[in-house]
Amino acid sequence: MNIILIRSLILYVLVIFSVRLMGKRQLGELQPSELVITILISNIATLPLEDVDIPVIIGAVPILSLVCFEVIMSWLILKFPKLRKIVSGSPKIIIRNGELDVHTMRELRLSVDDLLTAVRGRDIFDLNEIQYAIVETTGSFSIMKKQSADTPTRNDLSLKCECADPPILIISDGRLLENAVKCLGFTEETICRTIKNANGKINDILLMTCDTSGNCCIVWKNNRKIFKGKTGVSN
Repeated sequence: MNIILIRSLILYVLVIFSVRLMGKRQLGELQPSELVITILISNIATLPLEDVDIPVIIGAVPILSLVCFEVIMSWLILKFPKLRKIVSGSPKIIIRNGELDVHTMRELRLSVDDLLTAVRGRDIFDLNEIQYAIVETTGSFSIMKKQSADTPTRNDLSLKCECADPPILIISDGRLLENAVKCLGFTEETICRTIKNANGKINDILLMTCDTSGNCCIVWKNNRKIFKGKTGVSN
């Protein structure tokens, strides 16, 4: 039993390392070659677990070889665009100038139900609202609405606005995230002073966020009222 547990742990770490090495993608965003590698890795990893007579190295070597092959292939695809087209294919325009390309639908073997499902997933229930749509190599849809159906922006309404990065998590479950604090340009003393002004301690905080302007939000573990204020300034 201990041997199976150790083998499982080794293969688990190896598969996690392999997936991380391949890059950050969700399953639905994998290119065809990446999806094939992922399936092969999962199948190979199960062999040493199902049969304890198979050495772990027999499963580890093919997994590492496939990952290395995928990394090399990714590098080659970056250098040679034609190879990328062969391996991953190319995006297909399915709606142009508001008109549906039936020929491209047949080429992609895309049914009307598939099209409507993908469109509804983008909160569009009328094809007449679409100006331009592309089926990406991952199978996902990129859609541009007609200007008459699109949501107006602040520029369209001539409203002035300031661009700023979103708030960053600096305390998580009572633990101060030092890198996040440095990223914002603050010091730990400033954050501690803010918490003190809010009549609390770091250990009492479930989460705390802050932006570059110093606006902070503190959510307490004991269901106290959420604190909102400026970093280093009492509320």
